[in-house]
Amino acid sequence: MNSTIDRKWMWIGGLVLLVVLLVLPFLVKNFRVFQFNMVMIYAIAVLGLNILTGYNGQISLGHGAFYAIGAYVAAILMTHGGWPYWATLPLAALVCFGFGYLMGFPALRLGGHYLALATFALALAVPQLLKYKAIESWTGGVMGLVLNKPEPPIEFSMFGQPLSQDRWLYYVILSVMLLMFLIAWRLLRGRVGRALVAIRDHPIAAAAMGINLPVFKSLTFGVSAAFTGVAGALGAVAVAFVSPDSFTVFLSITFLVGVVVGGLASIHGAIFGAIFIQYVPHVAEEVSKSAPWAIYGIFLIVLMYVMPTGAAGLIDRVIGRFRRPASVNSSGQSATAAAPVSSHPAGGKL
Repeated sequence: MNSTIDRKWMWIGGLVLLVVLLVLPFLVKNFRVFQFNMVMIYAIAVLGLNILTGYNGQISLGHGAFYAIGAYVAAILMTHGGWPYWATLPLAALVCFGFGYLMGFPALRLGGHYLALATFALALAVPQLLKYKAIESWTGGVMGLVLNKPEPPIEFSMFGQPLSQDRWLYYVILSVMLLMFLIAWRLLRGRVGRALVAIRDHPIAAAAMGINLPVFKSLTFGVSAAFTGVAGALGAVAVAFVSPDSFTVFLSITFLVGVVVGGLASIHGAIFGAIFIQYVPHVAEEVSKSAPWAIYGIFLIVLMYVMPTGAAGLIDRVIGRFRRPASVNSSGQSATAAAPVSSHPAGGKL
């Protein structure tokens, strides 16, 4: 009975949240809408890195490189090929999947700090390669490429606010983010997710159970890079500009910070990590314009002390405390204890 009530309230809460998300961009100014867009973009990137680091245990300090590759794929196709922005997203994902899959091969021999250093080298190399003279006609070199934000397909207004470019992109990015989160949820809540966690926690036992470690590690790197590449393509469209200096090593570190703050091996934690990435630097600058990164560091230390399992872990614990305990029957046993126990798992499958 309680589970039915919980499910009902979950659906009601989901519908209310959806209505709020649909109306939200017309309740705030364009700059706030742009910030919301960046939160959703960062959430996709953080989710991609969390698939690799949180679920599979492979530490990457180079996902800013995949973000840059996705951004440049979109920018080049839109600028030189005349592609519509939405058509660049699948190709950005495919290209980044290929690069990530290739990067997965060194990951088979490297691990821990060595893999982190290898991916760190990738983050250092990609911005420099984008400045290379031989491809400057495509990438724009140091100057980068300027893009045009897509115009809304219809004229529409709500609460006296028109459907601007940023508001239209809000709905596009929201749709893509929900799709990417759904894909991640389907992947990680099934056999694939269990295999990734087994490889992370007990690689020898996972191999003994028949899990192909090389294939899973390489594919995980590819999928993770594809998610981040889609985020990069959306970021290029949202900002309407790409340049090599926009994708420094600090971007890769920022994504990793987002994963840890949001919560390792947590799908919804990516949202909280993205909020931290987008807003905390601005808050730190408001607190102290002379030493914003010192304030940022203090924020990070305090959050890690208060939330050692990330924001998602803290919220899950709070929700768990507020859930009602199992109802007690007249004999003093809980309903769960009094019920007969099946000798097979749910669904009859092992």
